[in-house]
Amino acid sequence: MNTAELLVRCLENEGVQYVFGLPGEENLHVLEALKHSSIQFITTRHEQGAAFMADVYGRLTGKAGVCLSTLGPGATNLMTGVADANLDGAPLVAITGQVGTDRMHIESHQYLDLVAMFAPVTKWNKQIVRPSITPELVRKAFKLAQSEKPGAVHIDLPENIAAMPVEGTPLYKQNVDRTFASFASIRSASALISQANNPIILVGNGAIRAQASDAVTQFATQLNIPVANTFMGKGVIPYTHPLALWSVGLQQRDFINCGFDNTDLVIAVGYDLIEFSPKKWNPDSKIPIVHIAANPAEIDSSYIPSVEVVGDISDSLDEILKVADRQTKPNPYAISLRSNIRSDYEQYANDDGFPIKPQKIIYDLRQVMGPEDIVISDVGAHKMWIARHYHCHSPNTCLISNGFAAMGIAIPGAVAAKLVHPNRKVVAATGDGGFMMNCQELETALRVGTAFVTLIFNDGGYGLIEWKQENHFGKGRSSFVHFGNPDFVKLAESMGLKGYRVEAATDLVPILKEALAQDVPAVIDCPVDYRENIRFTQKAGELNCVV
Repeated sequence: MNTAELLVRCLENEGVQYVFGLPGEENLHVLEALKHSSIQFITTRHEQGAAFMADVYGRLTGKAGVCLSTLGPGATNLMTGVADANLDGAPLVAITGQVGTDRMHIESHQYLDLVAMFAPVTKWNKQIVRPSITPELVRKAFKLAQSEKPGAVHIDLPENIAAMPVEGTPLYKQNVDRTFASFASIRSASALISQANNPIILVGNGAIRAQASDAVTQFATQLNIPVANTFMGKGVIPYTHPLALWSVGLQQRDFINCGFDNTDLVIAVGYDLIEFSPKKWNPDSKIPIVHIAANPAEIDSSYIPSVEVVGDISDSLDEILKVADRQTKPNPYAISLRSNIRSDYEQYANDDGFPIKPQKIIYDLRQVMGPEDIVISDVGAHKMWIARHYHCHSPNTCLISNGFAAMGIAIPGAVAAKLVHPNRKVVAATGDGGFMMNCQELETALRVGTAFVTLIFNDGGYGLIEWKQENHFGKGRSSFVHFGNPDFVKLAESMGLKGYRVEAATDLVPILKEALAQDVPAVIDCPVDYRENIRFTQKAGELNCVV
């Protein structure tokens, strides 16, 4: 066999089901090997789409998603999705074709030093310089991609190395033992939690990666401590739980910020600082913090834990429960916050304004989607409203990119979500800006049989940037954010999809239900009233945290 065939055998050994990517001249041998393997190669319409598919696949499964490109422009097109996976903590392995090693010392067509290029956006990346090292390199790539904190790795395969004959076998995949926190840290954390009068739990995506949802819920319930989740921590505790304070992390103050203003201890569980800067909730570095995670705390002047409980999250929480002594009821102020949050959410249930308020769109979407169904949010103004108003029963049912926060992720991500969970309803929620960045992958969705719904929040502009401009310069003072759109219904129909246009607030629920029942992808064009953005900012500015 040649090196490319050995590479593919190693991918099979790692349990790879799909490779997302585009064919190219320098990856011909890899493609030929994939053709004769158990792995399904999914041809995408753009390398960025392939990387986003691998990104979301990794986030949903915990197993590295794999994307493939050729050299040069194919590799540069991968980079946004690779960076997104790396900063969002999603395991991903990117494989690129490359010129032969005999061409690297001279100016050569489409040649870039891809190992140097991918270094800033990956945990680790190497070039296969000898056929015999392939099994070691692939095993290390997957081990690093999938180990906490997960992220992206990159393998570069020169075309002459890919064609060379080689002998070898994939390496054995060893099981990684769980690590456990020290008894000293457990006792110290338990003492702080027992003494706190008004603690609050801040839970992030690390708890989802650790599959610690049940442990967090039990911990909060038994100790009567309210819980706020980051955008990427949605569903760790069911939103219907009486101690759930829903999401924190908006760029402006909200009800939940009052909870942090009045706490005397933050218990950060699987909290990733990249999602929501501690400077937003602990600007003076005065709040004591208990850090409970798989890894030690990142260095930040606003995040200096009093104690770090480093190890398996579920085990750490269970051990603290055995020692902590809290008989008090949850702080009544925190519970009143939950009442305010819920009242604000429910006031839009019967709103009939048109264009539709973003709160109403998301309220209706929540009513139509089941507890295990999946929403993939793109990036834009709608993301902020989804983070605030789309609430989850369980983890990984609303995916938001909030580390790298790359536009264009929703449609490719929905393809991956439907491959992972073919029996669940999947909705790609996107703005018209994000839609036009990767709408070509709807053809991929149709071709591979992943029927999901794309819900477009249509405002004819880059709504989030307009929101920020008006916050900074004043209402009505935005620039360079407006554009025209194609007829989204006709665009969908031209691809063989179902297209729908919402023309009244009462249309949305029946259209969603019909679209979700289709056996082909569907696109819904929904006009949105983003005047709510500035109204929310004004309301947030008037928020008075009175205890």
